[in-house]
Amino acid sequence: MPLIIYKSHDGNTQEVHAEVGTSIMQAAVDNGIDGILGECGGCCSCATCHCYVDPAWVAKAGEPDSTEKDMLDCVLDPEDTSRLSCQIVITDEMDGIVIAMPKSQY
Repeated sequence: MPLIIYKSHDGNTQEVHAEVGTSIMQAAVDNGIDGILGECGGCCSCATCHCYVDPAWVAKAGEPDSTEKDMLDCVLDPEDTSRLSCQIVITDEMDGIVIAMPKSQY
């Protein structure tokens, strides 16, 4: 199972092993990671799972589709690596990916 490293806005990290095919959001919710709420359950309709993908991992996480891009227009503190974690599906190639949460998610 790939290792996902979640980094809070204050620099604390939590490591979680997650099943391939699970979303970054679902792995966070299942493991009680603060900063990723996922209020819509992963439907790409609320942006409460906003995160920043570490620049070294952006290519592995893929590009947001048009629906996700529209939702990202609504987030606080957007950055170039902003994503909705519900839209990032974990693959074997993501072992060690670092996901940071914005301060506005706390």
